[in-house]
Order: sequence, then structure tokens, then C-alpha cells
Amino acid sequence: MLDLILTNKEGLVGDVKLKGSLGCSDHEMVEFRILRAARRAHSKLTTLDFRRADFGLFRDLLGRVPWDKALEGRGAQDRWLIFENHLLQAQEQCIPTKSKSSKTTKRPPWMNEELLGKVKQKKEAYRGWKQGQLSWEEYRETV
Repeated sequence: MLDLILTNKEGLVGDVKLKGSLGCSDHEMVEFRILRAARRAHSKLTTLDFRRADFGLFRDLLGRVPWDKALEGRGAQDRWLIFENHLLQAQEQCIPTKSKSSKTTKRPPWMNEELLGKVKQKKEAYRGWKQGQLSWEEYRETV
């Protein structure tokens, strides 16, 4: 007999019971409980809110930096780090952040606008096939 429950973490499964044969098979049904609270992964994304940004102050802050002195005698990597530091400080002061709305955080981060458009296109093609406006071949070409 070889009826297994495989997990990637020890202690994840408990209350394992064999529940009898499954039809004419020599396998038995295995009942078990997952010992972990069900939780939904929330991706809390914050983005820059450019609509409320103060670009005048942003320009002013970056304009006050004595770039010639700050970057003089330094290599490309050091210059980039100095520029990045000043840029991020100005960004922090001038561009507020906002949390993504709950509607957009329910979808995974990889589901971008391009993919949403393709899903919509697929659904429209399917609807067209169901209504007889497209042949199966035309539908499959679209998808």
C-alpha cells in the first residue's frame, strides 16, 4: 500500500485517517487536516501620487544642490549614488504616496493592464463563438 501525503513543511498536516477502499482500486481514501490558519495573501502596494506632487518644490530642491562640487572627482558609481540620494530625498518631500485601492490589490501584481486587455479580448471572442458570430477556428486563432 502506498497512499502518501507530501508537504514541504513538517507539522503542516495532522489527523491523518484511512477511510476505506476507493471503488475497485487497491488505494484507500486518505483524510487529513491542514494545520494552518487560512489566510489570504494581501499585497499592500504603495505608489507615488503624482497628481498631488509639488513639482515646483521638487525642481527647487534639486536646483539648490551644488552639483559641480557634489560630483567633482568621483567615479560614475559614486556620482550615481549621490544623484540618487538627492533625488529620493526630494521625492520623499514633494511626492506623496498612496495605497492601491482594495479593488486593485485583490488581483496579483503580475496581472497588469496588458494582460487584462488580453483576457477581455479572449472573453469577447468566446462570447462571439457562443453566439455563432465566430467559427471555432476563428475563436482559436484569436485565443
